[in-house]
Amino acid sequence: MSGKHSTGCCSHHESHEHGEFDLRRELIPLSIALVLFLIGLIFNQPLHDTPRAIAEYVVLIPAYLISGWIVLTSAGRNILRGKIFDENFLMTIATLGAIAIHELPEAVAVMLFFQIGELFQGFAVGRSRRSIKSLLEVRPDRANLVIDGGIREVAPEKVAVGDTIIIKPGEKVPLDGEILSGSSQLDTSALTGESVPRTVREGEIILAGAINQTGSLTVRVTKLFAESSIAKILDLVENASSKKAPTEKFITRFARYYTPVVVFLSLAVAILPPLLIPGATSEQWVYRALVLLVISCPCGLVISIPLGYFGGVGGAAKRGILVKGSTFLDALTDVKTVIFDKTGTLTEGVFQVTQVAPYNGYSKPELLSIAAIAESQSNHPVARSIVEAYDGAIIESDVTDYEEIPGHGISTKVKEMSVFAGNDRLLHREQIEHDTCNVKGTVVHLAIDSKYAGYILISDKLKEDAARAIARLKKAGVTETVMLTGDNQVVAQNVADKIGLDTYKAELLPEDKVDAIEQYLRQSDRNSKVAFIGDGINDAPVIARADVGMAMGALGSDAAIETADVVIMNDAPSKVAEAIDIARKTHTIVWQNIILAMAVKGLFILLGAVGIATLWEAVFADVGVALLAILNASRVLK
Repeated sequence: MSGKHSTGCCSHHESHEHGEFDLRRELIPLSIALVLFLIGLIFNQPLHDTPRAIAEYVVLIPAYLISGWIVLTSAGRNILRGKIFDENFLMTIATLGAIAIHELPEAVAVMLFFQIGELFQGFAVGRSRRSIKSLLEVRPDRANLVIDGGIREVAPEKVAVGDTIIIKPGEKVPLDGEILSGSSQLDTSALTGESVPRTVREGEIILAGAINQTGSLTVRVTKLFAESSIAKILDLVENASSKKAPTEKFITRFARYYTPVVVFLSLAVAILPPLLIPGATSEQWVYRALVLLVISCPCGLVISIPLGYFGGVGGAAKRGILVKGSTFLDALTDVKTVIFDKTGTLTEGVFQVTQVAPYNGYSKPELLSIAAIAESQSNHPVARSIVEAYDGAIIESDVTDYEEIPGHGISTKVKEMSVFAGNDRLLHREQIEHDTCNVKGTVVHLAIDSKYAGYILISDKLKEDAARAIARLKKAGVTETVMLTGDNQVVAQNVADKIGLDTYKAELLPEDKVDAIEQYLRQSDRNSKVAFIGDGINDAPVIARADVGMAMGALGSDAAIETADVVIMNDAPSKVAEAIDIARKTHTIVWQNIILAMAVKGLFILLGAVGIATLWEAVFADVGVALLAILNASRVLK
């Protein structure tokens, strides 16, 4: 990707960008040029030794053309396009000048070592790209395609619009489609931000990313796999260089003005001293001008800085964090306020029994036992959470006269006891006397033989690393951690207290979340950024509005993933702090490269101007800085 940022050598860089880096293919011409270069050093003699000089030209000119062909052709194309002053132009002028004054080995060395730098760059970029692609491959990638009455497991990209697929219980919906037959409950928490699964039936549209929980579904595909979040994320990351960081934009502008200044300064060094200084020879000062051109070449900067950011993107990808451009890496370094959605972001979106409150003489184990047996016939996630919380055995014959009451709960008999389990409306409907109406949260009330027996409180389970995520953010220098949720105040406060959030806002609609983040954005100054982390379709507007929008990608909705600047592939909130750490490390390495390149070049420009540094020192100074910067940038991957 770095080639898009540089002012030249595009064709070579783009070969790394759009295809897999082939080390063997790159090494063959480089090895040939290196062998010719070493042979040429044997024949390196003054011009009066005509046979050896001719042999030197015969060997070194092919070495020069093999190693420098890409630079020479890029310089030619750029000149025809009106883009004269770039690193290709500097190297072309410097090396042709060296050949003109019979410094062939130096000319070949400039091109040869530049190609070695390019080799390192291509290898580093290829490794980063492999990190990104291997990360995306862990996502679900199969569909059960119906063919000639049978079922064949195929890759989703081979499924066409109009094809029929089967989605079995427990499988992820691989493509968008319309249900032809079957009914089931889908875990849509990734798409809607709601914990309660949605019941789907024939004729309804389902979206890729939902989890089929109960029944088998026959679905007609309505969208191609290429339109899925997987393909879109890969495309976004592969084109992340279009979103340049401010540092990259600065270097691009710097190179645009720096290069012509260097050319005219070198021209002045070649022409003026022989005219103004007695005894100064043209050959001596032309050589110094060529040294100045080679030393001043901005290759190290224009290669290593974009590579540093690309390394940051690749390093983050290896850790399960997709960053869609270097500009977002820079933005992450300034994040001071981190705002989380609750369901599916800080919590699992999975129901769990958190309280058993018995009344009228019943004990906790007794109430849980009766509730679990009564709910054992239901597929509702609330009912399943109660069954899972009960450790005892459930005998199906203990449950008789089971009936679901839509919008209220269930009615059944457990071992000849009449049991009602459901919400407060169910108690009022059955005229069960009770004084516990306003229990905040997801609650199941129980009445046994027309007598109120108590309630069971169901809560969303916190993610294992939620508290650790908040602690790491504070350690990283984040000044405020916030949670925005549509849940009630009691649930929100409970979550905030458990994981150590600074503040929270509850009972919010999607538009309320946008208003809330607008308020935080107004409060932040120019040097501090606001990040928002969400996972559902209802979070997409807030993700888009934040300085840095982050989405949970393992089960996150397409809308959230497409809108986000950063995608956390394993849904772990602790990855937010890790993303900030990677961004800051990347930023540090990029500035280390800038300072290193400027310092070394400044020193050798002075040495070259006074005649101490030769073309050999110039070559090693330029290529050495580029290699050191590339190796330094590669540290981000580790």
